Amino acid sequence: MVKTYNKYEAEQTFGLVNSALSNVLSASDSITRTSGAGIAVVGACEDVYRWDLKKGELVSKWRDSSSSSQVTAIARSATDVDLYAVGYEDGTIRIWDSRIDTLVISFNGHKTAITTLAFDNTGARLASGAKDTDIIVWDLVAEIGLFKLRGHKDQVVSLHWLYHKSGEDGTTNGATSGDAFLLSASKDALIKIWDVSAQHCIETHIAQTNGECWAMGVTPELDGCITAGSDRELKVWAIDLKELLTSGHTFGEEPDKRYLHDRGVLHRQGKDRTIGVSFHPQADYFVVHGSEKAAEIWRIRSEGEVQKSLARKRKRRREKESEANGHADVEMNGVEESSVPAISDVFVPYTIVRTGGKVRSVDWINKRAHKKLQLLVSCTNNEMEVYDVPVKDQKKKSKSEDADYTRTYSVELPGHRTDVRSVALSSDDRMLASASSGSLKIWNVKTGTCLRTLECGYALCCSFLPGDRIVVVGTKTGELELFDIASSTLIESVAAHEGAIMALQIHPDGKSLVTGSADKSAKFWKFEVVNEDIAGTKRTMSRLRLTQTRTLKVNDDILSLCFTPDGRLLAVSTLDNTVKVFFDDSLKLFLTLYGHKLPVLDMSISSDSKLIATCSADKNVRLWGLDFGDCHRALFAHNDSIMQVSFIAAPPSREEGHHFFSASRDRSLKSWDGDKFEQVQKLSGHHGEVWAMAVSRAGDFIVSASHDKSIRVWNLTDEPIFLEEEREKEMEELYEQTLQTSLEADGDLLNPDQEATAASKQTTATLTAGEKIVEALELGIEDLRVVQEWQQRKDSNPNIAPPTRDPHFIANRNVSAERYVLNTIQRIPASQLHDALLVLPFSVLPSLFTFINIWIQRQWDITLVCRVLFFMLKTHQRQIVASKELKVVLEGMRMDLRSTLGEVKDIFGYNLAAIKFVEDKVRDRGIVVLEDVEKEEARIKNGGKKRAFVDVA
Repeated sequence: MVKTYNKYEAEQTFGLVNSALSNVLSASDSITRTSGAGIAVVGACEDVYRWDLKKGELVSKWRDSSSSSQVTAIARSATDVDLYAVGYEDGTIRIWDSRIDTLVISFNGHKTAITTLAFDNTGARLASGAKDTDIIVWDLVAEIGLFKLRGHKDQVVSLHWLYHKSGEDGTTNGATSGDAFLLSASKDALIKIWDVSAQHCIETHIAQTNGECWAMGVTPELDGCITAGSDRELKVWAIDLKELLTSGHTFGEEPDKRYLHDRGVLHRQGKDRTIGVSFHPQADYFVVHGSEKAAEIWRIRSEGEVQKSLARKRKRRREKESEANGHADVEMNGVEESSVPAISDVFVPYTIVRTGGKVRSVDWINKRAHKKLQLLVSCTNNEMEVYDVPVKDQKKKSKSEDADYTRTYSVELPGHRTDVRSVALSSDDRMLASASSGSLKIWNVKTGTCLRTLECGYALCCSFLPGDRIVVVGTKTGELELFDIASSTLIESVAAHEGAIMALQIHPDGKSLVTGSADKSAKFWKFEVVNEDIAGTKRTMSRLRLTQTRTLKVNDDILSLCFTPDGRLLAVSTLDNTVKVFFDDSLKLFLTLYGHKLPVLDMSISSDSKLIATCSADKNVRLWGLDFGDCHRALFAHNDSIMQVSFIAAPPSREEGHHFFSASRDRSLKSWDGDKFEQVQKLSGHHGEVWAMAVSRAGDFIVSASHDKSIRVWNLTDEPIFLEEEREKEMEELYEQTLQTSLEADGDLLNPDQEATAASKQTTATLTAGEKIVEALELGIEDLRVVQEWQQRKDSNPNIAPPTRDPHFIANRNVSAERYVLNTIQRIPASQLHDALLVLPFSVLPSLFTFINIWIQRQWDITLVCRVLFFMLKTHQRQIVASKELKVVLEGMRMDLRSTLGEVKDIFGYNLAAIKFVEDKVRDRGIVVLEDVEKEEARIKNGGKKRAFVDVA
């Protein structure tokens, strides 16, 4: 009989505040209806988190169960503020609605990670840039990719739309979506302007002369931008927006005309690479940051302030020249030179905000504030901070020291600042202790909430003491720290070793523990309860104390320790690639296990004390018998160093006694059958090296901690898995990866030199969808033929029985062939339809056109039918023109299509007129009080709307 196992599945993820790959966005108070600093939207591994910055609470979480890629870019629509575009590491883009926390649209067009996203002014189009150097413009209404722009030679770092700016009332002054242009900056040190309607690059400049361009920020008025790169330079550009938008499509007539002008270079104080430039939407400030712990805020002076600055310069120059007895002509030349403002006279440093971690992204909060600036900072060390920067009155004081700033809010308690190096479960598996450099946190495993946060040293190992009230931590400095969970206090710190404490283990009897250190010794400690006097009183207080009893010296650094569950033996792994097994009572050497080629990093002994599993940096797991020390099997377990291995401490059945788990730096966990030496399941989900792992006593869940700052819980389910099926799934995943790579390579060969191409990407999903369409067409044509023959026979024999139809139609409630084919196409997502239609060979076109003709006559889903028809005509234009058979079909289809579209157009016109009628009725019912009649009438004439205070009765 084939043995079955139960499957482990990811249950929850906690310990995350943000990711180092994603940018952060702030949502204002009026929109989120919250007090304080509002909501921060940030990527956290494969999820998107929405944090309440004042309370430090997680408001909601967005996750697509079909995706495991990390979030790399987030953008927010300006027209529909509840709509967010999220880019992922695998090149996909998902549109989320924050009101209902639901996925709306999914796009897949890029081959690599998304780096930047930008909505246009209408909110109907989205531009995306990625590491594959391509720019794709998406239509959010039709849910399709419009086109792909090629021209950059490296990853696109920033995209901005250039369009007619809105007036005070929010209108776009009659501008349409076709009037927009696209400004792009890339790591190839180029900045480009694209005519979106013509799908053509009309202007290119070198943004950085001495390196790569990593960031670009555009002013709110869209009349200028700043680019930054690998050095301290910030290049300022002026955009001739008015000339650009009024020039129409006459770019070829004046090839020398330029709309982007270099205005000079600024120098920031930081010497690191600049990765972000962001202008304040209301105030004359912008912030620049690199990858260090600082964000530089600059101020843009007004014209009056610039003239005052120039006047001071001229005055100082005259004073210096008068002191040096300079001539009048020299003085006049100096005056003329000082009359032209330099770029450093307009843009001046304001202050430098020193952050708690390296800055990843910034965004402005409270964008309408005038007395202070609020800056939201997302750091790479898993925290977010909000800073208040006061705005000084420049009239009273034009020159002063840097402005003071204060950190008002921070989101840091829900996660560690550094990588978690050790995790431990309590005896009842309800609490989890996670230790890192500088902090120890206690978690509720079921809810994922942080119960306690305590300061500690650089922790390398930790464990709960019997009773689950105290946690012991071994540090890099050789100290043992005891923490009381209830009072959140440090009870005692013992200088246990001269080197780092690499491992500690509680004795099975619960009365002592052993520590192993890099000072080549293992020390045994006994738990003692002593009574201490309380200062100033006659009372005493019981306190736990560690007392050293024995010391075991070895020849090399100790990396791991493990007791047998019966307490008879102690296994010690050292830096010389060996494992030594000692008797616990006498500390005499019992066995020496040789075989690993690199040091053994962790060990675990089975519950029956018969097997020991060792894992090493040589990527192998070895199983040894503790009776004779023989190696039962060496398993090549992972593709990188294996950090931890663990048997189930109290297995519910004897069969599971030798099941164990391994965690590796290859970002995966695996479960194994130690009796059959077979891999049972591979658990993938982490996006960084897995440093630590803890298995519950009964093996019903696993906890893992990774370099991506996440702590994940994997629960045992009732779903059975079979070893053969798991191996088949692994082979299928490998085949799909190879297929995807070949499809991407084939896509690169198509039109490699074209500046604008179709925004298509073949995936396994689109291939499957295309195959389903072909299968439906074959079944449908055959069914039409059978039904037609039956109709002909029925004319001569009315009593003839109906034909036997294909089971596919019977399973779908005996649906007709034309409805079955249409349903098949309707089930394909709109964003994948074009790619699925590309799979269809030309030989199935007659069948497809036959059904399209039927759908047009019956007026079924005309929008979808026209979309399929026009795309196929465009794709196979040459073959269709040369086919006499299709010419007859298209001639008959043309007249039906024209009449059908005419009817649809009449319906649209009727509905539009009805909506306008209802709008007029609602307006007439209100009490309208105009502020300025003449000004409002002039603006309405130019295409604006009335600004009025309306009271609806």
